[in-house]
Amino acid sequence: MRAIVINGKLDLELTELPTPEPGPGQVRLRIAFAGICGSDLHYYYDGANGAFVVREPLVPGHEVSGTVDLDPAGELAPGTPVTVHPATFGEPQEGLADRPHLWPRGAYLGSASTWPHTQGGMSEYLLVDRAMVRPLPASLPLRRAALAEPLAVGLHGLRLAGGVAGRTVLVAGSGPIGLLTAAAALATDAAHVTATDVLPGPLERARALGVHRTLDVSREEVPAEAFDVVLECSGVAASINTGFLAARRAGVYVQLGMVPDAPGAINLAPVISKELTVHGSFRFSDEIDAAVALLDADPRIEQVVTHELPADRALEAFAAARDSEVSGKVLIAL
Repeated sequence: MRAIVINGKLDLELTELPTPEPGPGQVRLRIAFAGICGSDLHYYYDGANGAFVVREPLVPGHEVSGTVDLDPAGELAPGTPVTVHPATFGEPQEGLADRPHLWPRGAYLGSASTWPHTQGGMSEYLLVDRAMVRPLPASLPLRRAALAEPLAVGLHGLRLAGGVAGRTVLVAGSGPIGLLTAAAALATDAAHVTATDVLPGPLERARALGVHRTLDVSREEVPAEAFDVVLECSGVAASINTGFLAARRAGVYVQLGMVPDAPGAINLAPVISKELTVHGSFRFSDEIDAAVALLDADPRIEQVVTHELPADRALEAFAAARDSEVSGKVLIAL
């Protein structure tokens, strides 16, 4: 089978790998689309995603859609359209029964955090545990279904915030996660959604989704104490500090954007003086099911996809995904 493989920093190739055979409890999928995530970009451009270094050839990709190719148990018919929950949960922990994504020693598709690495979905075929498979409604196209995983990330942030129905919301950062988080907030009845960025392209895409207001924070100020919920999706220190100021007194702040694992210039004074509730947000638990339903109900969300390129143009696809001015979500067609 053909697969996209990252061997290290700036070393990516489309190569042939053996077609895998499913073992007990596994299903083989024929992948149609794989989205490029920020972690995939780090693995290619930096050779590592944070502390997780590429130490062996890694097939990236955890945002996938496709069809069932072979289910030895006969429970899923060949051709069944599916997406995948990319997590294999680890060891259950007391007090975390409802948060299996936080259990230690879990794994995630396309990740160098484990040894051997957990291979991802940028390949013609992918083996997954049957519990990871999510059959799709017949009305949901595979192209749009590839957004289920990143949309689930946004929905998890909304869940941590206690929901946004009837509330004023600031989405800081209008990259793919920010756009999908804004779409989720609109779909779950937020009273008003404001999206920010420093580039015109992402802000234009946010307006196309229907947000009520956009702000170019390179030249416009974000109103202070104006938002019930702040969802920070960039991971940039200046945006985090602005988000603390923008939250109303006793408001809720959720950090979805990944930040460097290093000391940084974060001002916590507004968190204290306004008694903000601050949540970290890591991947998601079971929100991918709600993401599938939302994608089926709202076809407009598919416009977050700005590029679709075949596997033999993977380098071009990664370059496009790295340029946040020109691209939202970039998909590789397999």
